[in-house]
Amino acid sequence: MVDLGQYLPILIFLFIAVALSAAFVFLPMGVSRLTGSHHPDAEKLSEYECGFPAFEDPRSQFDVRFYLVAILFIIFDLEAAFLFPWAVSLDLTGWPGWITMMVFLGELIVGFAYAWKVGALEWE
Repeated sequence: MVDLGQYLPILIFLFIAVALSAAFVFLPMGVSRLTGSHHPDAEKLSEYECGFPAFEDPRSQFDVRFYLVAILFIIFDLEAAFLFPWAVSLDLTGWPGWITMMVFLGELIVGFAYAWKVGALEWE
């Protein structure tokens, strides 16, 4: 038989987490309204990131090439992240570690060559 009293600490934790999250979201908005700092006008609602109105709808679709370049960046960024611990621990891993990393780098080079060949890195 399961004692439901064991779940009480989890329920208390979830209640506190939801209460704190709601406080962090709604308390600043309420204080802003009460202190009078909430006065939207045309100047405050204008574009502030680039200085001019957007050319098109911000919810428009991105070109697939943007996602391909982003994925390739993540892949090669992770490669660099794997190279540092490997280089530091090479004296512990010895030849098996070196051979494993060369296989890994070989796979990445083949993938890079394929992406280059099919034109995934070209931006028009």
